Amino acid sequence: MASTNSNHFSSKLGFIMAAAGSAVGVGNIWGFPTQAATHGGGAFLLVYLVLILILGYPMLVAELMIGRHGQTNPADAMAKLGGNTLSRSIGKVIGFTSIITATLICTFYTILSGWFVSFALAPIAEISGFSEASDWLMDFSVSRNLLFTTLFILMVICVIRQGVQQGIERWSKRLMPLLLIILILGVGYILTLPGAMTGLKVLLVPDFSRVWDPDVLVGALGQTFFSLSVGAGAMMVYGAYLNRDDHLGKLTAYVTLTDTCVAFLAALMIIPAMYVAQHNGVQIFAEDGSLLNSDTLVFTVLPALFDTLGGNLQYLLAFIFFVLMTIAGLTSAISIVEVPTSYLAEKKEMSRNKATYLVGALILVLSLTVVMNFGQLFGFMITLTTERAQPLIALGIAIYLGWVWQRNGLLKEIQAQDGADNQSMFWRIWPVYVKFICPLLITLIIVQLFNK
Repeated sequence: MASTNSNHFSSKLGFIMAAAGSAVGVGNIWGFPTQAATHGGGAFLLVYLVLILILGYPMLVAELMIGRHGQTNPADAMAKLGGNTLSRSIGKVIGFTSIITATLICTFYTILSGWFVSFALAPIAEISGFSEASDWLMDFSVSRNLLFTTLFILMVICVIRQGVQQGIERWSKRLMPLLLIILILGVGYILTLPGAMTGLKVLLVPDFSRVWDPDVLVGALGQTFFSLSVGAGAMMVYGAYLNRDDHLGKLTAYVTLTDTCVAFLAALMIIPAMYVAQHNGVQIFAEDGSLLNSDTLVFTVLPALFDTLGGNLQYLLAFIFFVLMTIAGLTSAISIVEVPTSYLAEKKEMSRNKATYLVGALILVLSLTVVMNFGQLFGFMITLTTERAQPLIALGIAIYLGWVWQRNGLLKEIQAQDGADNQSMFWRIWPVYVKFICPLLITLIIVQLFNK
């Protein structure tokens, strides 16, 4: 898989844009504001930032290093770390589980992203005089979901089949700057509206009594791994597409910083927008103080807010916002679908085109199954993958990396990096930290999860 130059990123910027695109997605712009709004705003933000620093970043370095060391798919990359048959088998199971998890994440991810596409088209239909079509595009009907889930998967397939440099890297370089520009403009506009400052206070002033709330801890941990694509194999695959001498510590820092900034910007736009909507007469909280429609926050509160603005402005803002969401969904979906695609292409020695179409067909069948059984499967898939599987896989990776990858081999990998000093404070602490502290922290929060 990694033997030809076309199967590597052509530049550090290309990798940063692609990896940040993987990290920056629905998890940031839909998931993070929703989680923050549901779990106390500032308290959730504080816990999330701490977990990004003490768990997200070290684990992201670990996944990228494993992928680059193995130069292959997650299952075989994990197995390569083992020194005997048993350890290699355990590594392969952990890696293969991440591939399965990535595939299952696609089942709800493509549905969500299909909604973004239909909501982006709705204002165009309304302005063009097709009110019934606009209503259908915004209605959560089975027919609408079937069509746009299929359409979005086809969009992802078109990018993946072009390969690493011409597909993933090229489109990430185009889409990520556009996403950031739209997001910054959106924040700037929302913060000028009446009511926005109330939302800003909710987001930035933490209620410290909620910091140790199990729901906040579990939600923040799941959000940390989901938004950084940790535990889903995507970063191992992208690590395999890196050159041997690329400095992982620095590259990972850039990706983590970009991801965190986008999550914060998204919250900075959407949570104040909730309170602008409330100021304009839209009900966002139930009588008991809980958030209404928390799972579909951006599909209910924001369109309601846009409607209160009136005129063509409401249609323009709705179009721009949901184009933003579509871009975020596409950059992440590309990396997630690449996980099973790279595995299939390598293990079965088939062309990228054929592997892409087969994986796309499998994901389409699974996604449409979820659409047809939405009430039973949609929320279940989100919980199973982001709150259960990803933290458990991350725990497995941390334990496996710390206890199986021999120190000499790890030092050689560090020394091979451009400008990396294996005697520096970071590279002296990181292996020990991943070996002992990361598993302990993840375990403590997982125990909270299963005690909920």
